[in-house]
Amino acid sequence: MNLVNLQMPERIELDESTYSNTFGRFIVQPLERGFGVTIGNALRRVLLSSLPGAAITHIRISGVVQEFSTIPGVVEDVSEIILNLKKVRIKLLNKKPDKVNLELKGPMEFTAAEIDKATNDFEVLNPDLHIATLNEDANFQMELRIGRGRGYVPAEENRLPDQPIGVIPIDSIFSPVVNVAYRVEETRVGQRTDYEKLILEVTTDGSITPDDALTYAGKLLRDHIDLFINYEIEAEEEAPVEVDEDALRIKKLLKMSVDELELSVRASNCLKAANIETIAD
Repeated sequence: MNLVNLQMPERIELDESTYSNTFGRFIVQPLERGFGVTIGNALRRVLLSSLPGAAITHIRISGVVQEFSTIPGVVEDVSEIILNLKKVRIKLLNKKPDKVNLELKGPMEFTAAEIDKATNDFEVLNPDLHIATLNEDANFQMELRIGRGRGYVPAEENRLPDQPIGVIPIDSIFSPVVNVAYRVEETRVGQRTDYEKLILEVTTDGSITPDDALTYAGKLLRDHIDLFINYEIEAEEEAPVEVDEDALRIKKLLKMSVDELELSVRASNCLKAANIETIAD
């Protein structure tokens, strides 16, 4: 294909004066008219929806059976506590998400720092976040379940099969990207001023750097777009390759669902709570 008349971007620049581990401004130029919005919008959607992360998926509070309950000695009701827990930002230090158990006595302010103190498996990135206020007679016991996922998952999708009484699924914000904004400006190439400059601003929660997030999103887009390249051209015939039967058998076993293992109900629920669906997981 002849692209001689199509202006391609020469570089991507990082604005180092504003860069941090949570914010990055990236500039791409020059682009043909229309490509700024095309690329900017595609990257924005992927950054917000498709990057993996960790979040609280379920809670269990001693003496509470549903989210509209109140807790003796605690100012906030359960629904308010859940709203606050949804804002907790987590960076996994251990690849296997797990449960966290808390036992707090009032009077005190319950912040996300208490969650951070209770485990070495992950780091809470916003420890000052207010969760609840405990009075003198409060004896607060809570279990948190942590899971991995992408984007935003509503509580209904987090619901477990045969969910135990008292376990409450909550909305989970897995995306490590907090905000993405872009704008398109005019730029000059030689005597022409009708080219475009794309300015992309990425804000993360600190569990991933903005440049790593942008790289991940770019690779996801590339992997999808690769399918459209030369899709009409038949692949050249290749010489037969000797099949490794042992490797195929292992690969098949790794793809096996945990449901096929005939585990106990408790073990099966624990695996599903941790988003472990196959032996490979």
